[in-house]
Amino acid sequence: MFSKLQRFQSSLTIGKRLYHKISREAFEAPDLKETVTSSFGSFISGVDVDHLSQTVLQRSRRMILDNIGVGILGSTSPVFDICLNYCQQMYAHDPVSSVYGRKDLRLSPTLAAFANGVAAHSMDFDDTWHPATHPSGAVLPALLAATQMLPTNAKPTGLDFLLAFNVGVEIQGRLMHFSQEASNIPKRFHPPSVVGTMGSAAAIAKFLSLNANQCVNALAIAASLSGAPMANAATQAKPIHIGNASRLGFEAALLASKGMEGNVKILDKTLGCFGFSAFYGDYEPQKIAPLEQTRFLLEDQDIAFKRFPAHLGMHWIVDAALSVRQLATANDGAFSPSMIDRIILRVPVSRYINRPFPETEHEARHSFQFNACSALLDGEVNIESFRESKLQRDNLNELLDKVELQHPEDNVASFEKMYGEVVLILRNRDVLRGRCDTFYGHWRNPLSRESLLDKFKSNASYVLEQDKIEAIINTVENLERVRDSSTLTSYLQ
Repeated sequence: MFSKLQRFQSSLTIGKRLYHKISREAFEAPDLKETVTSSFGSFISGVDVDHLSQTVLQRSRRMILDNIGVGILGSTSPVFDICLNYCQQMYAHDPVSSVYGRKDLRLSPTLAAFANGVAAHSMDFDDTWHPATHPSGAVLPALLAATQMLPTNAKPTGLDFLLAFNVGVEIQGRLMHFSQEASNIPKRFHPPSVVGTMGSAAAIAKFLSLNANQCVNALAIAASLSGAPMANAATQAKPIHIGNASRLGFEAALLASKGMEGNVKILDKTLGCFGFSAFYGDYEPQKIAPLEQTRFLLEDQDIAFKRFPAHLGMHWIVDAALSVRQLATANDGAFSPSMIDRIILRVPVSRYINRPFPETEHEARHSFQFNACSALLDGEVNIESFRESKLQRDNLNELLDKVELQHPEDNVASFEKMYGEVVLILRNRDVLRGRCDTFYGHWRNPLSRESLLDKFKSNASYVLEQDKIEAIINTVENLERVRDSSTLTSYLQ
């Protein structure tokens, strides 16, 4: 039996809890409305399909199709096999979500998001935005896994899927626009490991219909799960950055849905206590405007789709090399390393993509020198260019020995402003120049529908039969009319 004193103390404790709860609601809630973070929570929770213009829908469908293609292709890579083996050894209480290119294999939703995120970036073939990040790979694998996690009577539609995908992309873009540093080719950390994690959390929060406070907490939790150093670029660890972004953002949203809380001002600039500002030295956040005034960034800023699997910066230098190769072979149509005395590459300063003699496929994908010389030697750069047998060719090494990098002051390390120039100094003293300011596939010069479909079909054909390839194309291009978005996952193995 409780004594009167114990009953009084218990009542006092309950009274204090109630008082503090009421105090928080009365005094903190209005304050939340004045923060950057709360504006993000309100946007994620409140935005609906009516806010998606036809331009945004069309561009996001292209992103989804392209990312599925590169993910399916990536499921053939060694790094994907390593990560998949790891995932299969993990405990999965509810193995319901599909994995690219693996029939009859299921993983838990978050591990499937991780594995498919790794696949999407395993060959550095996924889309790129400005400021620089890979927006689709962090978001799409999480959403695909989530469609299979939800019960049959609660499957989101294709429009729900498109909305959540665009929310995840939008949050990434908004966060990167808060920093001028983000406009440059990254130096310290790989952006998808930061903004991608936040985007995945936002997308899943929207997909699960979390309320505004839960969305805020999902972002706060995701911020504690973000970040990966650039030193792991050009290694097998780099694709893990995308896999982790997809998985950890997913987990952040799930934790928030269970009641976990974080700092409700995580996106605000708070003196003396770093939140998301820890990642950017010049971080200046802004609130998202009310929904009736909000315009999606994808409306005005298209996406870059890569024509071959390498770092985006390589696409300028390859197009420049191909143009100068045409000049060098104009007379007899043949190209030989022996005709060249020196090769000058005029590119921006970026340490991690300056690799004179790459030894692995991942280093080759991040090498100005390798990609320029491959284009000169073969007249193209494609998936096969990064096979080990191609890396070790004597005539390729002969060309690499002749390369000199120059960094003109006007060649800025930004995917919006950079250019690539290749100068060949021939044995006969002729000097030939090729320059690329905007490659085909850049957001200023986007791939046509035909080119994007050709890329998708080529990538998917490494794993899938023709009927599934056509089914994916048809489903994605008509996603607004799909009643059950989990239908898409049935074609991916």
